[in-house]
Amino acid sequence: MLSQDTLRAAIATVLTEAHFPELPNYYQGKVRENYDLPDGRRILISTDRQSAFDQVLAAVPFKGQVLTQTARFWFEATKDICPNHVLDYPDPNVVVGKRLNMLPIEMVVRDYLTGSTDTSIWTMYKSGRRDMYGETFPDGLVKNDRLGKTILTPTTKADQGGHDAPITPKDIVSRGLLSQAQWDEVAALSLALFHRGREIAGQNGLILVDTKFEFGTDEQGRITLADEILTPDSSRYWKASSYVERLGKALEPESLDKEFLRLWISSRCDPYHQPIPPIPDDTLVEFSQKYITLYEAVTGREFVCPAPGESVKARIRRNLAAYF
Repeated sequence: MLSQDTLRAAIATVLTEAHFPELPNYYQGKVRENYDLPDGRRILISTDRQSAFDQVLAAVPFKGQVLTQTARFWFEATKDICPNHVLDYPDPNVVVGKRLNMLPIEMVVRDYLTGSTDTSIWTMYKSGRRDMYGETFPDGLVKNDRLGKTILTPTTKADQGGHDAPITPKDIVSRGLLSQAQWDEVAALSLALFHRGREIAGQNGLILVDTKFEFGTDEQGRITLADEILTPDSSRYWKASSYVERLGKALEPESLDKEFLRLWISSRCDPYHQPIPPIPDDTLVEFSQKYITLYEAVTGREFVCPAPGESVKARIRRNLAAYF
């Protein structure tokens, strides 16, 4: 694990953008810079930008590298379940993948009643709703309870700056967003992928709480896994050793994911209606430590800090020179 001093020093050199004019068809997402090449490949560069509540708020040391390398581990660990878009990893922050026709639904899989965003089942449950995403929930549950079964809570995909919206499987098909056959396939794949993730996380002392998958179709029309998979940005992970005790005391579980920052923010303001305060360096350092800890716990590998003397952007430029 990198020291706090190393992480604090790295705040001054975080990768906030990765725009290379030599690459075509540039598109900037909340976290990733994307380039579509004429031959059907897509370059995705994970920056250190951190988004929450539909906003980019800060940059976290080494986050882009953690996301890319964590996703790489999971893509390789699940390729027998579902084909994925990956073609190459030319840099620790970069994946080159097949460009897909993306499906307009995000597949969210959940094992626990939790969350802090408007689309989370805990937020809606707390407001009194019991029928959500085509599922019916009993009275008497408390935050962070394990659900009786693994459930799918799909959302529509919002444009950048917009907000994803809950939707039921029935509405997905009736609105023509997916065919019944497509829904059945992505539902089965999502549950199988989640099961694999839960199994491996459990072997490493972690609880995979929930996650988001995105799929597209390739040139043959095959459903293909895209974007990222089972990263601390797209998933919640809790430390298994303290979960039961903390639940009994009505304390938040020990998390190694993005929820740490969401809870920090929501304890200080209403993030959907009030300005979000600046995030202190100490909080960014703690956040970075959680992401690195998760990577090392899940993969069993030590996180390798970038070599000093060359900026991350310069290194990426060097490693992508063959694509210019």
